[in-house]
Amino acid sequence: QVQLVESGGGLVEPGGSLRLSCAASGSIRAIYTMGWYRQAPAKQRELVAGVTSGGNTNYANSVKGRFTISRDNAKNTVYLEMNSLKPEDTAVYYCIADVRGMITTERARYWGQGTQVTVSS
Repeated sequence: QVQLVESGGGLVEPGGSLRLSCAASGSIRAIYTMGWYRQAPAKQRELVAGVTSGGNTNYANSVKGRFTISRDNAKNTVYLEMNSLKPEDTAVYYCIADVRGMITTERARYWGQGTQVTVSS
């Protein structure tokens, strides 16, 4: 019904920057919260950042001041601008979107397949 396609991951040096993108497509009536989770090896998956349909944002304390989340509602796309990257930011980053479909009235959370971000010199 809904697909999330992520892009922008890769290898960067400590202190560098990277921008992730995630575009939602399919039978969509409305998208509410969009955001990013990440999971490092031997670590639990954690919320990195989220943005509501009204533009309100929240961030994990570990990335606050370094990462910025934004969205383009016309393109059903969410972005994560990552600056001053650290080795501990290395993880698989997953896009999420809370979606109301065109037929059902229920909201459902969709997940992207994940994109690898590696921060290393």
